[in-house]
Amino acid sequence: MLKIGITGGIGSGKTIICRLFQALGVPVYDADTRARGLMENDPTLRRQLAVTFGAAVFDDAGRLDRPRLAAAVFDNPSALAQLNGLVHPAVGHDFAAWAAARQADGSAYVLKEAALMFESESWRQLDQVIAVVAPVAVRQARLLHRDPHRSPQQVAAIMAQQLPDAEKMARAQHVLHNDGKQLLIPQVLALHQQFLHNFESPQPDGA
Repeated sequence: MLKIGITGGIGSGKTIICRLFQALGVPVYDADTRARGLMENDPTLRRQLAVTFGAAVFDDAGRLDRPRLAAAVFDNPSALAQLNGLVHPAVGHDFAAWAAARQADGSAYVLKEAALMFESESWRQLDQVIAVVAPVAVRQARLLHRDPHRSPQQVAAIMAQQLPDAEKMARAQHVLHNDGKQLLIPQVLALHQQFLHNFESPQPDGA
């Protein structure tokens, strides 16, 4: 089974592309959503977060206090590195177990969606990576429409913390252009057929 990563900067449109793959029956692992679930529910990770950032990162009901945790790492590269050093390995183990289950189900390939795929080194778990790219101006417009509470300066600051599209394109094996001019569905269908073609079914014993 092929394990394919899909990454892209904020506002690039990873989510809609993943929905297109899901419509084709492809299992998709959303790293951000799974990370939030693990921080809430994984006993080992919860204990590590409490030790590193203080028990107060969980409220009286045992729920993760996301604003408090965000404040602890905001504008603090050392604390952010500590947080990533705890969460990213936990997500890696979770993805490995999830992918093994999909392989047992007979999936030809799976997708792992992660914004920080190269930054977190999670690409090393994968066979190939898709980079979703779009012009900065297009991404900014999408974000300001989607998140009206953000200012242009906040959007620019978020983008500045992520790898530029040129580097993602250089490191990825495939590129999807979501610039509003090139049709997405033909691009997705072409990759889908390519991944199915590359999939090698297990041979029976003695073959």
